[in-house]
Amino acid sequence: MRLKDKNVLITGGASGIGLATAERCLEEGANVALADLAGSQGAARATELDARYPGRCLFVAVDVTSTKQVDQMIATTVKELGSLDGVFNNAGIGGLSPADTYPDEEFLHIVDINLMGVFRVARASLHQMYSQGSGSLVNCASILGVFGQSMTAAYSAAKGGVVNLTRTLALESASKGVRVNAVAPGYIDTPLLSLLDDATRQALIQMHPIGRLGRSEEVANAALFLLCDESSFVTGSNLLVDGGFTAGKS
Repeated sequence: MRLKDKNVLITGGASGIGLATAERCLEEGANVALADLAGSQGAARATELDARYPGRCLFVAVDVTSTKQVDQMIATTVKELGSLDGVFNNAGIGGLSPADTYPDEEFLHIVDINLMGVFRVARASLHQMYSQGSGSLVNCASILGVFGQSMTAAYSAAKGGVVNLTRTLALESASKGVRVNAVAPGYIDTPLLSLLDDATRQALIQMHPIGRLGRSEEVANAALFLLCDESSFVTGSNLLVDGGFTAGKS
C-alpha cells in the first residue's frame, strides 16, 4: 500500500475531488482527517468512510478563512493521528462575474478562500512538518491558474497565486525534508457542473482534446502520487490533470 500507516489531512473533503482523494488515501492504507465546514456533509461522509475503514477516518470542522480554526485543525489532526505526513490543501469555491462590475466583497471572498485559505493551511501544515522533518503538501490549483478565462477574474487570480505560492514554498521547504506540489484540474464532472445546461456542458467538453470532462478520482490519483513516496524527487511542480486542455495553449 502506497500510504500505509501515513496520516493525511484533506480539506474540502465533504464532496467532489476532496472526497475522492480521501477514499483513495484510505484504500492505500492511510489514516485520514477529512476537514470541511461544520455545516457540510463532511461529518457524515467521514462516518461512512470510517465504517468501511474502521478507526481510520475522522472529521475535523474548519473554515479556512479563520487562522484560529486552521491552526486548531492541524493541532486536532496531530493529536488524534499522531503526525501529519501529508496534506491535500483542497478547499475552494468558484465564482463568475465580469471584471468591470466585480464587487470588492465578492472578489475578496473568493481570494480569501482560494488563496489565503490555501496559505493558512500551508503555513500551519509546514510548521508541523518542519518539526517532524518530513511531509508532503499538495495544493489544489487549476488550469485557470495557468491560463485566464473570461468572467473568472477572482478565481483565476487566486489560482495563479496558488501556483506561484507552491513554487515558493517548495524552495523554502526542500532543505527541511518537506515537498510541496500542486495539482491543476481541468473541468471535472462534479455535482456543481450538473447545474449547467446541455449547451454549456458540451462547450466545456469540447475544450478538452480527450473528449470528455474529468472525473474526481482522476484528480485524486494525481494527488495520491504527489502525497506518496513514489514522487520523492518531485517538488515545486504543478501537475496538470486536464485532458489536454492546456496542451495547445502557450
